[in-house]
Amino acid sequence: MISVQDGQNQILRQLTASTPPELVAVTRARERVLAEDLLASVDVPAARARELDVVGEIMAGETFAGTVAAGQTVRIMTGAPMPRGADTVYPQEVVERHGDRLRVGPISKGSNVRKRGEDIQAGTVAIERGTVLRPQELGLVTSLGQWQVLVHRRPRVALLSTGDEVAEPGTPRRAGQIYDANRFTLRGSIEQCGGEVVDLGIVADVREELRARLLEAAGIGDMVVTSGGVSVGVLDFVKDVLDEIGAIDFWQVAMQPGRPLAFGRIGPAHFFGLPGNPVASMLAFMLFVRPAIYKLAGRRRLFPETAEAIAVEAMSKKKGRREFKRGIVQWQNGRWEARTTGPQGSGILSSMAAGNCLIVLDEARGDVAVGETVLIEPF
Repeated sequence: MISVQDGQNQILRQLTASTPPELVAVTRARERVLAEDLLASVDVPAARARELDVVGEIMAGETFAGTVAAGQTVRIMTGAPMPRGADTVYPQEVVERHGDRLRVGPISKGSNVRKRGEDIQAGTVAIERGTVLRPQELGLVTSLGQWQVLVHRRPRVALLSTGDEVAEPGTPRRAGQIYDANRFTLRGSIEQCGGEVVDLGIVADVREELRARLLEAAGIGDMVVTSGGVSVGVLDFVKDVLDEIGAIDFWQVAMQPGRPLAFGRIGPAHFFGLPGNPVASMLAFMLFVRPAIYKLAGRRRLFPETAEAIAVEAMSKKKGRREFKRGIVQWQNGRWEARTTGPQGSGILSSMAAGNCLIVLDEARGDVAVGETVLIEPF
């Protein structure tokens, strides 16, 4: 049995290349990952000030041809470049104007002036490669006059569920069947972390059909993700088929919930076989697939931030494995306080919906008493 961290390290070592870059319009670049350092080609601002009055007037987007001499002023609009000779801007509401004469009070030299390049200087790196582009980065891009950026292509993930016991939502189900939840939690999770989903539906427990669908998936995606069929059931064909068509390792991971995991390659595609229980499947995605998608996408940071909180209820824990309890964390009494969502079975998907964090208890830890510190990972 391997540890969670060893599993993560082994997976990430095998992902040696990011997806290729593509040029996209800024309007389509939100949440994409920058593929190269974005260099500033101009100073931002180029030159800028607030308002004033006297021997001329400068509108935004215009320039003043002359030079302002001592004792002279010009009226200037927000966003216009400062004229030569001027060094200070008075807001018009604090001055008195009588024709071409202006009366002003004391003010510090340089007030209300933005220096050329005080935001970004030409030739410097404005945004580093590997940055996930948020609205503020997109504004920074366009302030440099650019309307396109080079970003990594979204990783393509071929997704399918396995098993005769799984029924498609919206269709009648037979006795003994369950509706497919995993494919939809996984689809949402893939899209949430920047992947592009190719949904291949449900594959029945028919060996040749499974083999054909997995080969199809490997020809489509940078990554293939399945749920179910990696445990020890009589009809869990996934392992046998994968041994034939790929290079796959089957792991028992020292974690709760979720223990069985398959990882390897089918042709050019990375393969992840996740457990069938809904919470275990989603958790395995968060721990192993999400950082892999992030790395393929060219991100710099692969793992989420964590924080400490105080346990406000007792929690049972077996030593020797890392446990992930679905929790609720909130700021109370001047500190972060955490409790579980209730029953923690690996099939209780509502525990993920009710929670806002994972409570992470490491391998060496035993039971948690009220008042002890725990590590939380916000959703």
